[in-house]
Amino acid sequence: MEFKKEGEIKWSSNLAYVIGLISTDGSLSKDGRHIDFTSKDLQLINTFKNCLGLKNKIGFKNSGFSEKKYPRIQFGNVKLYNWLLSIGLTPKKSKTLGKIKIPGKFFADFLRGFFDGDGCTYNYWDPRWKSSFMIYISFYSSSLTYLEWLRNTSEKILGIKGRIKKSKGVWNLCYAKKESRILFSRMYHRKNLPCLERKYNKIKNAIKIDNKRNGRVLKLADSCV
Repeated sequence: MEFKKEGEIKWSSNLAYVIGLISTDGSLSKDGRHIDFTSKDLQLINTFKNCLGLKNKIGFKNSGFSEKKYPRIQFGNVKLYNWLLSIGLTPKKSKTLGKIKIPGKFFADFLRGFFDGDGCTYNYWDPRWKSSFMIYISFYSSSLTYLEWLRNTSEKILGIKGRIKKSKGVWNLCYAKKESRILFSRMYHRKNLPCLERKYNKIKNAIKIDNKRNGRVLKLADSCV
């Protein structure tokens, strides 16, 4: 999808995904026109760039905590900047972010972007119960208000319930196996969706293990781009 500076900004699966990324590892500059996206995953930077049809070059940015530099892309677009403000994004959003105006139709795509930016998944065999394979999907944010909105909206649209807790100064919205399976099927609702491949493959492989144990078949997208 090529994002044009002129004309009406219309919602799409790719745009909702990009907003999920911006809400995590992106930022709006104080100048009222520039949008920045930084990530340690070069694949994610390229995916962000392709979703918006950007021609800008990918640069590198200091992490702020070490001398290591991470890939970043920055571009100017006043119209998009103001539109992002209108749906709830703000400069210096880390602890002030709240509700974002996402149409229900594209909420799962937005979640996938959030997950690729500030989400994680893990799985393990629980020794307390024989042959019990655990799967979790978590979303992290410095803003409790943001995660509460995310939890409430996910319950309303996807019918899943999560638990919020604080760990090492950051809020964590966590979903157990049943809810994680629903999340996975909704976030990756068709083939060739933009996503971070390593996270997608990690969840898919975990669900395959769980399906094999229970004699189920994985009927989900085989890949993402």
